[in-house]
Amino acid sequence: MVEIRWIQMFLFVILLLQFTAVTGQFSSIAVRDEDEVTLSCGNVRDDQDQCDSSSWLFTTTSNTIELIHLGKISESTKSKPDRLSVTENCSLVIKKVTVEDAGRYSCRQFDRSGRQQRPDTQVHLSVVTMTEYEDEDNVTLSCSVWTNGPCKHTVKWLYEGKNVDKDMETSQSPCLATVAFTTLHHLIYYKFFKCEVTDHHGGKPQQFTFSPQSS
Repeated sequence: MVEIRWIQMFLFVILLLQFTAVTGQFSSIAVRDEDEVTLSCGNVRDDQDQCDSSSWLFTTTSNTIELIHLGKISESTKSKPDRLSVTENCSLVIKKVTVEDAGRYSCRQFDRSGRQQRPDTQVHLSVVTMTEYEDEDNVTLSCSVWTNGPCKHTVKWLYEGKNVDKDMETSQSPCLATVAFTTLHHLIYYKFFKCEVTDHHGGKPQQFTFSPQSS
C-alpha cells in the first residue's frame, strides 16, 4: 500500500509539472480596494513595438473580456478604460481597484500573422476590503477577500504583528475574519490592527493595515 501511494504521489507531481508547462506562468496577488496594482506579463516578445503583440484578457466565473488588444485598450472595455494602462514592459496597471476587478488576468502573445505564441501568463487578482461597525461601546472590524470564484485564502487579524489579545472576540471563515473590542481600544489602538491574507497556493502572507473610514 505504501509503494502504491508513493507511485500515485509521483504521478501527481509529474502531471502538475506538465500542466504548469502547458499553461505558462501563474501567480496570485491580493490588493486593497481603491489601491493601484500592476500585473506583470512574463512572456513578452522581444520584437514588440509598444506592446503591439500583447493582449490582456480578464476572466470571471461568467465570462471573458479582452481589456487590452495588441497594446491598446480594447473597445469592448466599458467600465475600466479610465483606470487601465500598459507599461513599457507590457504590464497591466489598474487604478482604484474595486471588488469587481477580482478574477483571472491573462497576458497573451501573438505573432505578426495573428497566431497565438507561447503559453499565457496568468495572474489571479483578489481584492481585500475592510470595514468597521460601531455598536454602543463595541467596535467590530471585518476583513473580506473577494476572489470571483472559490475561496482559496486564509484571513486573520493581527494586533501589533501578533495574534489578537484574548480579551478581543474574533471569528474566522473562508475569506472573512472579524475582531470585536471596546471603543477604548478603537480610539487608541486601531492603527495597530492588520489583516493578514495568505493564498493557499503557497503565496506569501500579505498584511493590510486597517484605516478608519473617512468622515
